[in-house]
Order: sequence, then structure tokens, then C-alpha cells
Amino acid sequence: MSPNAQQTLDPVRPSVLELCPVSGRIGAVVSGVELSGDLPEETVDEIRLALLRHKVLFVRGQHHLDARSQSAFARRLGELIDPDTVIPSLDAWHSDATFLDRPPLASVQRALEVPAQGGDTVWANTVTAYEDLPVELRDLADRLWFLHSAAHGTLETRHPLVRVHPETGERAILLGGFAHSVVGLSRRADSEALIRLFQEYVTQLENTVRWRWAVGDVAIWDNRATQHRVVNDFGDRPRRLHSVTIAGDVPIAVDAARAGRVDQQ
Repeated sequence: MSPNAQQTLDPVRPSVLELCPVSGRIGAVVSGVELSGDLPEETVDEIRLALLRHKVLFVRGQHHLDARSQSAFARRLGELIDPDTVIPSLDAWHSDATFLDRPPLASVQRALEVPAQGGDTVWANTVTAYEDLPVELRDLADRLWFLHSAAHGTLETRHPLVRVHPETGERAILLGGFAHSVVGLSRRADSEALIRLFQEYVTQLENTVRWRWAVGDVAIWDNRATQHRVVNDFGDRPRRLHSVTIAGDVPIAVDAARAGRVDQQ
């Protein structure tokens, strides 16, 4: 994706995609495109642009995709994380793999088998969540850093609560289920209170979009500007989705400080 935010977000540039927003703040359906095909570069550019604008894109009816062509499409958006790398997820709200010093840029997920009822996924816009903060909370958020850990604390990274999006320049809240404590606070209750405070801005209903999956659907989300979670209401009914993850970069704080592994600091 282009590092020039002004050029990338130029509203005058004509679109070759059919886009239909599905909520007021996040999400759009893309139609008229087959992701497994030999897409022209201008179409891929428009997908990148739409992703920056809408944060998550939905493409129906991609039954022609298989694992190989799904990876081939995702590779057009960036370098892929090694498929043998295990990226643990959560049922709770989260951005993917924030315990890494370079959390993923984006993911491309394909529905293989879904329950007749339940099993939706919900995404939240972490940019508009930041914009909703009162000025006093923005000032606090801009200064806070959090520790994020994988399961059992095997990998821990220090991230700013507010990261500057490397392409759009937007400020986004970097939080979610892998975040567990505030750097510099010794009382666990204080960290939990701050996590709860800022997380509630992320997940307010006005800030979300909920997607009812059908087999063949593809979702593409910008992990730098979203959180998501599965609605775990489908019991033991089968639900299989295949994800391909695109490598990201080191989050940069408002003051230009960089995130990093705790054991490397």
C-alpha cells in the first residue's frame, strides 16, 4: 500500500469497484470482482484504497477460491506471514496477534462451512473509537503504553495505546484481548479499569459492523484499524473459516516512539 496518505485517500480518483457500505462507520460489500482471477493492478489498488476507507471489506460468492488462490490474492496486498506460524486467536474482542512487535497488517478470511444459525463475526473501527474520546481522554491515551502477551505469557510486547496508521496518518486505539496491563502501573485493578474504559469506546454498537457468513464469503480487514470477535452462539455446529495473514510493521506512537518486544528493551 502507498505510504502517501493524501494520494491514497484522494476522493477524486475514480473507482473500478462496486462498493456498498453496510454500516455508518465501518464495512463495505465489494461486488463485481473475482478474487481468484488475474486481477489488474488498478483493481488491486482500488481494493487497497477501499480497505483503508472502510476498514473491512466483504466479497460474496467467491466459491472459486481455494487455499492457493486465496494466498495468491492476499500476497497482492503484502508479504504473507509464514503459514506454519501459529497465530492464536481469541473469542473476545481483539486485533490479531498484538503480542508480536509487528502485528499483522491485514487478514483475508474465507468461509468454508458455516452454521445455519449463529457464528457471525463483528468488527469495530478503532480509528473512530479514538475520535470519539473526549479531549481529556485523548490526551491521556496518547501517552499510555500497554503490555500485550500471547497465551501463558510466552511472548510479550510493549505497544502504545494509540498508534499512528502508517498509510492514512489516522490515530487508532491499539488494545483488545491480548492487552493485560499498563506500563508503569503496579496495581492490576488500575490497568483493568483503563482497559475497560478505552475498550468500551471501541466496541460501542455505533462503531461496529456484524457479518452473517455464507459459504464462499471473503472478509478482508485492516488489522491496524480494527478489532473483531466471533459471536459464539452456534454451539457444536460446524464452523470453518480459512485465514491468510499479511505481515505488518512496528506500531508507531503519537510521539514517534516505536513498539517493541519486552525482552529486547
